[in-house]
Amino acid sequence: MISLEPAPPGGDADLRIDPDRWPQVAAVPRSRVRSAAARAVVASAVRRLPLRVQWPDGTVRGAGGPTDPLMRLVRPDDFHARLGSRGLIGFGEAYMAGDWEADDLTGVLTVLASSAATLVPRPLQRLRRVAVPRRPRGDANTRTGSRTNIARHYDLSNDLFRTFLDPTLSYSSALFAADPASYDAGRDEAAEESLADAQRRKVARVLDLAGVGPGTRLLEIGTGWGELAVQAADRGAHVTTITLSQEQASLARSRIVAAGLGDRATVLLQDYRDTAGVYDAVASVEMIEAVGAEHWDEYFTTLSRRLVPGGRVGLQAITMPHDRMLASLDTDTWVLNYVFPGGAIPSREVIAERAASAGLRIDSERSLGAHYAETLRRWRRQFEAHADRVTALGFDAVFRRMWSFYLAYSEAGFRSGYLDVVQYALEKPTAEEQESVA
Repeated sequence: MISLEPAPPGGDADLRIDPDRWPQVAAVPRSRVRSAAARAVVASAVRRLPLRVQWPDGTVRGAGGPTDPLMRLVRPDDFHARLGSRGLIGFGEAYMAGDWEADDLTGVLTVLASSAATLVPRPLQRLRRVAVPRRPRGDANTRTGSRTNIARHYDLSNDLFRTFLDPTLSYSSALFAADPASYDAGRDEAAEESLADAQRRKVARVLDLAGVGPGTRLLEIGTGWGELAVQAADRGAHVTTITLSQEQASLARSRIVAAGLGDRATVLLQDYRDTAGVYDAVASVEMIEAVGAEHWDEYFTTLSRRLVPGGRVGLQAITMPHDRMLASLDTDTWVLNYVFPGGAIPSREVIAERAASAGLRIDSERSLGAHYAETLRRWRRQFEAHADRVTALGFDAVFRRMWSFYLAYSEAGFRSGYLDVVQYALEKPTAEEQESVA
């Protein structure tokens, strides 16, 4: 039987868990069988991984050496209870509750992400369908569901995003002039390229991939806070940009007007499936992840339908290995619960297949995984440096831990290779090419 007990304050001295706001974090599930299974999984993992685990009495276990990441268990019983009952969702909730800590949170998570496919011993993997929760049906990306899902993340507060984003307010991978994988721990960060400049370079490249210039009719699917629309309009393009976020739409409109480009760019609160008209180019930066796997065909069909023959798409998409994508398509996760409800990350194979089915061909593709890891590192550094501002906005300590975990968790995904982000140039065949095929 599972009994629920309130969780005590977490690792943060001031951590208080509001049970109405954080019901799954405030309550610790109790199941001896599941807790025992979790202890076995953890013990097996730390014997194999370059990781150290410290217990409250100071005992350190694990195959890791002195320079490998250290994970400190604050309340081992609660940690194993959450992990056993809710799997990786419980693992994240345990961090939110303060049941475990790490000075190098990204390092710990990178080790785990690097071994994601083998963390659970093979005999226990057979119980996956029984032990791992399914995706909630209420998060499906219908037109109504998409609005709700987007609002739960992007409408939190424009001021919250300002605490960690650069002045361009770009919430996607930047593109740095130097390869971030070459950075070392002793680098002079003050002398490095600013995140704002790297974000402008990213946007410029997406526009170049789409062939955007003076007079181009551009459709942007996923406005963000307006940086791409501003840059495209500044090139002389005529921009229609769509979003489902009220907060983003309002600020994007203000930024476009402030740039003196109100006559060249229009922001619409609109679902991508409801777009109309034809355009010379389409740009969409990290929006496909919010579409949902069941709607990927609709997404690529929309890209194709909105393009004139010979038109181009500048697409930036987060991807994951195909086998891991297939294994996780119907799985509920910590990210879906707390950060991106309704989200789904495609594989490169899926993008190639769905684009081709929609009549689009891939002209070029470029991986930017290391650039995203560096982007996320800088976001997390800024977020944690502005903890007081986040608190003043009304976000409690559990939220701050959740957001730090989300940023570190994402960075670890890119550092380990579990995730990637790819810039694509897609083309729609010209009328002559379509006729020759017909």
